Amino acid sequence: MTDSHSKSFFGQNTGIIVSSSSSSDPFMFIHCFKKKPDGVWEKPSYNEGKAVKFSLEEIVLILRVLNHKTHKWQCQHIFKGKETSVFFNWEDNNHDVLWINVGKYSKRLNLAQTEILRLLLTHFLDEKIIYSTLQKKGNTDRIKKRIQKSQSQSDEFNIQLDDQKHLHEFNKAKSPQNDTSNLYGYIVGETEKAVLIDFKNKEEWIPKSAISNQYLPKKNVKQKFLINNWILKKLELII
Repeated sequence: MTDSHSKSFFGQNTGIIVSSSSSSDPFMFIHCFKKKPDGVWEKPSYNEGKAVKFSLEEIVLILRVLNHKTHKWQCQHIFKGKETSVFFNWEDNNHDVLWINVGKYSKRLNLAQTEILRLLLTHFLDEKIIYSTLQKKGNTDRIKKRIQKSQSQSDEFNIQLDDQKHLHEFNKAKSPQNDTSNLYGYIVGETEKAVLIDFKNKEEWIPKSAISNQYLPKKNVKQKFLINNWILKKLELII
């Protein structure tokens, strides 16, 4: 399997290059060029021409046009504060001629060129759906280490809860309102006795007996927790 692809479509005055540098990249590029008045083509090395990056979702939408499921598709690309209009459309209902407009660049593809483009983008999509979604070994190892660390912290925390009996004496019925504070966070883990909460990118294990309000047992949902101040001070979440 070849990892990179590039196909050019050049005419008398305008050309485009459709490329993908790697099957693991969830995007492709379309580079547009014009012939200058002196007859020399624009060069990327001179910061000439126009390059636009298209995501997997956008490749799907372009293919809808190429597969005759819709007559046209357009979008606006913004890069470094500059907006570029992108427009794919058939010239007429015969679907023999495709126009690709990227900013000030317009390229006309005939029936054969359009079919080559359709097959190329279909290959891109099939390839990238597989290889751009694979977990890299480094990422997998980091995820495993984080899970192991989280489990280890959970076990240590549960031991502390068992050793420190006074923690069990705190409950919702006995905690005065002025001994609690409201904090917002995201649940990222949970055990029988404690919840791992992300407070503005600081993760801490909080005993369930120290949480005085009802909360949703869902991960990655921002919500409010009414927590006893003693544990917040102990974890330096409040002063």
